[in-house]
Amino acid sequence: MEIAAALDAVRSLARPLVVVSDSTYVVNCFRDSWWKGWIARGWLNTAKKPVANRDLWEPLIMLVREGGVTFRWVKGHSGDRMNDLVDRLAVGAARTQEGRTGVGMPSDLGPPDRVRL
Repeated sequence: MEIAAALDAVRSLARPLVVVSDSTYVVNCFRDSWWKGWIARGWLNTAKKPVANRDLWEPLIMLVREGGVTFRWVKGHSGDRMNDLVDRLAVGAARTQEGRTGVGMPSDLGPPDRVRL
C-alpha cells in the first residue's frame, strides 16, 4: 500500500513534491537508486527474483524520473503529526473497507492507536 500511496500522490499533486513516508522500502528505492539496478537486471532484485509490485513501481519510477519529486523518510508512530494522521486513516479504511474522499483534516477519527516499539 505504501507504493500505491506514493504513486497516487505523484500522479495527483503538483511539482515540486516531497513524498514523506515511513516506508524505508519506498524511500530507499529512490534515495539509494535501487530502481536503476532493477531495470538493469530486467526487473530482477539482487537475489535474482522478480521485483515485487512491478506494476506499481514502473509507473512510479517513470513519473519520478520526470523530475520534481523527492522522498523523505519519517519514523512511524513517533509523534509526526501528519504521519500519525495518515496511519489512522489507513487503519480506519482497513477496518471498514471504505475509502475516504474530501479535503482537509477529518474530524471523525478516534484517538490514535498506542503502539509500543
